[in-house]
Amino acid sequence: MSKPEKIVAVKGMNDILPQDAPMWELFENTAETILKSYGYQKIVTPIVEDTSLFVRAIGAVTDVVEKEMYSFEDSMNGDQLTLRPEGTAGAVRAVIEHNLVYDGPKRLWYKGPMFRHERPQRGRYRQFFQFGAEAVGFSGPDIDAELIMLCRRLWDDLGLQNVRLELNSIGNADERLRHRADLIAYLEKHEDILDAEAKRRLHSNPLRILDTKNPAMQDMVGGAPKLLDYLGEESLAHLEGLKNILDRNAVQYTINPRLVRGLDYYNRTVFEWVTDELGSQGTICAGGRYDPLIEQFGGKPTPAVGFAMGMERIIELMKGLGEQQAPAQCDVYMVHQGEAAQLQAFIMAERLRDAGLDVVLHCATPAGAGSFKSQMKKADGSGAAFAVIIGEDEMAKGQAAVKSMRGEAGEQQQTSVAFEELVDHVVDQIIGGGDHDCDDENCAEHGHHHRP
Repeated sequence: MSKPEKIVAVKGMNDILPQDAPMWELFENTAETILKSYGYQKIVTPIVEDTSLFVRAIGAVTDVVEKEMYSFEDSMNGDQLTLRPEGTAGAVRAVIEHNLVYDGPKRLWYKGPMFRHERPQRGRYRQFFQFGAEAVGFSGPDIDAELIMLCRRLWDDLGLQNVRLELNSIGNADERLRHRADLIAYLEKHEDILDAEAKRRLHSNPLRILDTKNPAMQDMVGGAPKLLDYLGEESLAHLEGLKNILDRNAVQYTINPRLVRGLDYYNRTVFEWVTDELGSQGTICAGGRYDPLIEQFGGKPTPAVGFAMGMERIIELMKGLGEQQAPAQCDVYMVHQGEAAQLQAFIMAERLRDAGLDVVLHCATPAGAGSFKSQMKKADGSGAAFAVIIGEDEMAKGQAAVKSMRGEAGEQQQTSVAFEELVDHVVDQIIGGGDHDCDDENCAEHGHHHRP
């Protein structure tokens, strides 16, 4: 019988392995803590949505809808469905469907996988993860500033360096229309310089041509009409209000007149956080105001602004900070030998978990349960602060051996502790000593406060 062929992951869709999970958890926990501190609430939307949602939100003539969406027909009922390529459309659909702003504006955040059928490259995958926020029902520049400052706090807390803010205003639809007419006329005069992509976009999405990375087009694009010169009084006042708040809070930024969005529902503020440390995929977070979108989806006119950040790119920046020590898997590793000791170890492990500690209990492999020596090597590799050891001698005495695992070899002390006193003893050691009474009912008050 031939050996079955090995199945591998779909190209551009990656596994997050246990050794990488601590870095992801650090990012997610830090971001969630910061968003909560600003009053943002979590929203979870389906990974699959009606295809028409994205066609209406993103536009039928965009690359995403034309080439990149994973779309299919539901074989049960013929519905046209799509794996979400971004998070804003689903969040806005949920806001309208559940009338979330009936009692006032909402600050929302989300995280999860997105899908785009494009050529995998560094920092760009077919399944990728985004962390995003949407502030719905707020109209002033203050909320734009809040989202930008929230991002700055996240970069600071993660220790990321060399991340810079680029800012622009794309005004409103009327202002863009006037600019668009002049832009197309300008680009037509330089049609001999336009590459194939720019020629394709010339009449469908000329703003995106300003965002080109083609070196041969840079000088020509640099001389193109600037949207900032077409802004009216209200759009300029909104931009000045935002700049004033950022200036007063020492947020450094660059006004980039070429920073645009190709989608019609964006208006006024657009911003990106950019780094030079990831090659051409330098944007790690993009945001902007999209006041017309909710009305475009059939809701009442409601202003909104948000951002989305690519988690893989941020994780790559975090890895570049140097060797990150993996956090310990557990506080206590339970070592045991013999059937009676195994049963007792189960009981003690559960009691320690009741007290809020993380406990790994040694379990058998196909090679067997393992000697004390091999189990102690596992205990050391787990990063546990303590090993709790129960063998035949310990069972006879009604005691467990507790060994400190983190000191120097000569300092690793081993103490015998009665089974009924084990939880108190280990909790005392981990949270730094002190007398307290801790029975099974109130041990849980320690929670995970021993965690730094």
